Amino acid sequence: MGRIFETRKATMFARYDRMAKAFTRVGRQIVIAVKQGGPNPDFNPALRRALLSAKACNMPKDRVQAAIKRAMGADDSDDYQELVYEGYAPHGIAVLVESATDNPTRTVTNVRVHFNKGGGNMGNSGSVSYLFERMGVFKIKREDISQDLEELELDLIDFGLEEMGEGKGEDGEDLIIIHTGFTDFGTMQEALETRKLEPVSADPEYIPTTTIELEEEQANEVLELISRLEGDDDVQKVFHNLA
Repeated sequence: MGRIFETRKATMFARYDRMAKAFTRVGRQIVIAVKQGGPNPDFNPALRRALLSAKACNMPKDRVQAAIKRAMGADDSDDYQELVYEGYAPHGIAVLVESATDNPTRTVTNVRVHFNKGGGNMGNSGSVSYLFERMGVFKIKREDISQDLEELELDLIDFGLEEMGEGKGEDGEDLIIIHTGFTDFGTMQEALETRKLEPVSADPEYIPTTTIELEEEQANEVLELISRLEGDDDVQKVFHNLA
């Protein structure tokens, strides 16, 4: 009985840690979006994207409003910079690390330590970014789409659609995933809003142009480094070309 309790407690703490990390990440997205484009989501596409992310991770409304107010205040303590770090994980896997930080010196030091301890090495700017293409990625619950998928695909081509496929969400829900060129991100976002299709997430992402397959043991080494990086408070997202 005690072992079951400990397992449940560990699971609960892990879920809490993931939630806290998500709230921190989205809170910084909101602060950056408001400082760049103002507090009105009707005129700030970046803030609309951040609010979608807040909804997707069940971030409480009071925390959302607190982040907006903090960004509007005179205090510059939340003056975050968005920085991207590059490097290699074990076995030649390319890694891009997106961060939002108010202390770049601290962040670059921590990221370098994570790479070193995870058996990888941090590279210079441009060392692996050429292996990725920045794209807009929209994820919509399948159940929210009443239109025939083939018709929807044809409909969205005029707004920058490059690829549409299916996937699964964190809770196993069926998703339709839309890829568009980065420069067409805003156009696609408006097209989906016009059609009353609300994504569960809408973010620019780095998509690898080619991927590498590894044996399970080698892949686990890479995933340990990815997990280490994702656990850093300043890290927003980690992209890699592991198949």
